[in-house]
Amino acid sequence: MGLEAFLPVAFVIGYLLGSIPFGLVLTKLAGTQDIRSIGSGSIGATNVLRTGRKSLAAGTLLLDALKGTVAVVIAGTIAGPNAAMVAGLGAFLGHLFPVWLKFKGGKGVAVYIGILLGLFWPGAVVFCLLWLATAFTTRYSSLSALVAAFITPIFLWWFGHLALASLFAALTLLLFYAHRENIKRLQSGKESRIGEKA
Repeated sequence: MGLEAFLPVAFVIGYLLGSIPFGLVLTKLAGTQDIRSIGSGSIGATNVLRTGRKSLAAGTLLLDALKGTVAVVIAGTIAGPNAAMVAGLGAFLGHLFPVWLKFKGGKGVAVYIGILLGLFWPGAVVFCLLWLATAFTTRYSSLSALVAAFITPIFLWWFGHLALASLFAALTLLLFYAHRENIKRLQSGKESRIGEKA
């Protein structure tokens, strides 16, 4: 199989890894209520935190990030950087729209970081620093993610990583779409702050 012919396979690998709903799996194993019935209804770490189980939220964050990293590393090792980027796109879409959950998944922040870590780790560091700075000053998880995701493609472009900048510009648009309800709540002043129960 040629490298170009592997690209659809890379996308499928990424999608399947990305679609693993770790937040839902961990909370079910821990015996908590269905996280889709609380807060934002998302399966991501921020909503898992609303169960009051910080360890479960941390585990969800780590595993969701790792599935993005693993997807790009596997595809990149087999067929190079283009396959890695395609797998990253697949992982992100798999997380946002998992077939197993009727295409209703998470909002993509941890996976975004994991993909970035696998493709260009300094970008992941910048993203996390921006997230932390915004979260420290505003205590809004969603706003922190939106700010960091908005700046990330600009950072990549500025340092000459044009292909990665294009990929993460697309991922950022998808992330903003996934956060559309958060954006509405931010505008109306009704968004929950970090540590609050929705």
